[in-house]
Amino acid sequence: MNDQSRKIFRTSQLEEADGPGLNPTDKRTMGDIIAARFSRRAFLRGSMAATAITATVSPLAILAAGDAQAQGAVEGSAFNFPEVLAGVDADHHVAEGYDADVLLRWGDKVFADAPEFDPLNQSEAAQERQFGYNNDFVGFIPLDGADDHGLLVVNHEYTNEHLMFPGIVTLKDGEIEVAAGTEDRVNIEMAAHGGTVIEIRKVDGKWQPVLDSKLNRRITAKTAMQLSGPAAGHARLQTVADPSGTEVFGTINNCAGGVTPWGTYIMAEENIHGYFTGTLPEGHAEAQNYERMGIPEGSYDWGNFHDRFDLSKEPNEPNRFGWVVEVDVMDPTSKPKKRTALGRFKHEGAESVVAKDGRVVFYLGDDERFDYVYKFVTAGKFDPDNRAANMDLLDEGTLYVARFDEDGGLQWLPLVHGEGPLTAENGFASQADILIETRRAADLLEATPMDRPEDIQPNPQTGRAYVMLTNNTKREEANAANPRIENAFGHIIELVEQDGDFAATTGTWEVLVQCGDPSIAEVGATFSTATTENGWFGMPDNCAVDADGRLWVSTDGNSPSDTGRTDGLWALDTEGAARGTSRLFYRVPVGAEMCGPCPTPDMSTFFVAVQHPGDGGDDWEGHGRPSYYEDLSTRWPDFNDALPVRPSVVAITKQGGGKIG
Repeated sequence: MNDQSRKIFRTSQLEEADGPGLNPTDKRTMGDIIAARFSRRAFLRGSMAATAITATVSPLAILAAGDAQAQGAVEGSAFNFPEVLAGVDADHHVAEGYDADVLLRWGDKVFADAPEFDPLNQSEAAQERQFGYNNDFVGFIPLDGADDHGLLVVNHEYTNEHLMFPGIVTLKDGEIEVAAGTEDRVNIEMAAHGGTVIEIRKVDGKWQPVLDSKLNRRITAKTAMQLSGPAAGHARLQTVADPSGTEVFGTINNCAGGVTPWGTYIMAEENIHGYFTGTLPEGHAEAQNYERMGIPEGSYDWGNFHDRFDLSKEPNEPNRFGWVVEVDVMDPTSKPKKRTALGRFKHEGAESVVAKDGRVVFYLGDDERFDYVYKFVTAGKFDPDNRAANMDLLDEGTLYVARFDEDGGLQWLPLVHGEGPLTAENGFASQADILIETRRAADLLEATPMDRPEDIQPNPQTGRAYVMLTNNTKREEANAANPRIENAFGHIIELVEQDGDFAATTGTWEVLVQCGDPSIAEVGATFSTATTENGWFGMPDNCAVDADGRLWVSTDGNSPSDTGRTDGLWALDTEGAARGTSRLFYRVPVGAEMCGPCPTPDMSTFFVAVQHPGDGGDDWEGHGRPSYYEDLSTRWPDFNDALPVRPSVVAITKQGGGKIG
């Protein structure tokens, strides 16, 4: 494939389903440790070990579970709703008795004076005032303490040119090729990145945007931002445009994120490597650093028109991305801040919880094969009565990386300059160097390489947290807990912090479920026997814990050929007799990824993000060929031949009102 067709491949679900895998260490993977742990515990907990090894669910058990879930209830479950049938088609589907209403679509107005969406006449100026592309993380911040009025904050992760723009695709040997980028097209893409802050209100039972709100805001790849914390101003962050090393334009590839206890919006920069082109000068000091991050990949043409994305012209620019960004949503004129104390890597999210002593803990996943799980504990304490006092909590604290032991122990290893191998002798002259090269520092601490850690959600009611591990098809050895050579379907780890204290430096861990089809023994899935043929899933990605402490899981990578189903939102029991039971609540159209599950505090609404619908269709019998602007596998959500497919945020509510699920 040429460079342009390669770009389409890299920004598709295929790229997100695996990641390049750049950890050079030979430490044992999470699968190896799971295997050793189950082997060690087999004598004491034989039934669990047997389940993990055989993972066989009989057809009779599936039929019985199907009967139970068709009625909406499973004994001991925290959930009660009629399960959606798994499958693949051009539309979305929600459980019977619920409505799934499209709230915001790519190109919709964010401001009252924004232009109407015109896909044939797109412009940078218009896109800067319209809802961005590929909505991922969704957060809800109540206003005036109300559950029916608040700010919706939404990440726009990346763009799919072949779905966005007319007249740029040709087919060659059945594969998509995209015409070389133009400056106008690149600038539209940059405006479609970033995030949206928009006021919403429920009117007559339905959510709608408040377009004349003074709090509405678009954040893009050109928005002025401040670098703060220990790495701010460091020479490795200085450029020709910013010799101070404290100011940067824009944020890119914002995947998952979070909302802080003090009501700010967190954007996590993930796959930044694809935006950079060019070559570092011979012998440049950042060569090893960038290799560990996969820079440059060159999936985008931005470097052809903006020098800062060309390594030969601005070799330090990549160090200014890969951070966690904090936005003060109550001041739309404020500069977002890249909080360097939380480290630089491919951040999937940054969900937070207040610890017992008032410090705030952020859980962070580095979404790549064989990379790590982190958490950050603030030095200062959260003051619920003084919002201003919390606004710079993220500039001071301790960043930790996780080690998972065979006996079920969990160790949080501090990434602190001068401790252990994190010294000048190993290339870390200061804490700033550790934060700029967080991955290499974690390598030296011998953290546990994981199978693509993505979203991590703490449950404040139980002192536990749930780690979504999407997959790792590069596992080379089978083991007792995971008998497949390739972990194609991922798993979920439950962390139990010591004494239920999220700031603890030790704890334990457990495999909640290994994903995939439990009726096929060799897959090695470990859902409970009450899980139906519709209820199992693969590739866990984002998740949410609702106000009742229940876990919801969204997925990325299910497809007609891999699982016979699209991605969706599943309810997963974590307690009691129903632990490990999963059921399908909502599913997305063909080609789409399910992102951003966000329940309102009263659980009367579930906001979800449908990302890149129509990105695929080759392996679906309903289309059977590549999908692009002129020949789409779906035209969801408008189903209008004059409009392209549009990533959208959907509001799910119960008919007649009441709590979701």
